[in-house]
Amino acid sequence: MDSSAGLKARRARFVLAAVVVAVAALLVAGGFAAATLMRDDSKSRVDAGPGASAGVPAPQSTQASSGGLMTPEKGKKWKLDKPTGHKDGVAVGFPASPGGGISAVVYFWEEYAWLDDEKAAQQLTAVASKDSPGYVDKRVSEIRRMREVLGLPPSGGISADINFTTTVNAARATTVHAPGLPVGEVMQVWVSYDRYATGPKGGRDENPLRGDMVDFVVKWQDGAWKFTDEFESLRSFPVAYEPDSPYAWKDQWVQVRHAS
Repeated sequence: MDSSAGLKARRARFVLAAVVVAVAALLVAGGFAAATLMRDDSKSRVDAGPGASAGVPAPQSTQASSGGLMTPEKGKKWKLDKPTGHKDGVAVGFPASPGGGISAVVYFWEEYAWLDDEKAAQQLTAVASKDSPGYVDKRVSEIRRMREVLGLPPSGGISADINFTTTVNAARATTVHAPGLPVGEVMQVWVSYDRYATGPKGGRDENPLRGDMVDFVVKWQDGAWKFTDEFESLRSFPVAYEPDSPYAWKDQWVQVRHAS
């Protein structure tokens, strides 16, 4: 996740035309990454449980059927699983499958209250693994540091007139071979996303954040995908996602689609 120095460096990318939350005058002219933090093939999903899978579905060919190089834009899309409900501000009820793990991460990130420490704490508590006791406090502290960098009070929300929308465009999921756990029970999921804002009286963000990336590690625990920081040393780092890049496709980036 971002250090304090990293947050300050990224501040230039998040231009605030005005930050007066108390009077609903926050206008956004840029983007800000809130953290440094597959293929649509139902036959490849593991419905019996993540431990039954030897890995995560991934692109198999770099050659498109038309003869050109395969890219995420040309490739099949990963259709996300629908949650069965919502609890504590997060979607819940994803299946014990690679697709379920990807879906859990995508829904979480799109719904995450990345600039509201109190709401974020509630969400994080709902999804954090019991084996990562400091996970929630660490990320809430990051939000508070970010708020201070942006000139906001360290704790609180934002004006009801300001709405942020996060849209995940693609994901890159890989199996984490965690010691002592069955293969498939731990996954690292990178997402590429856009974020834009709508200000008071419908004012729109003219320069939204586009194509930023963040990753999460999740593991199957107590019948749900839980977020954890136990396996930081086992994380991998992909090439940047670009929809028309054959390198992104080869590195297992796949566009995602929400179920209709």
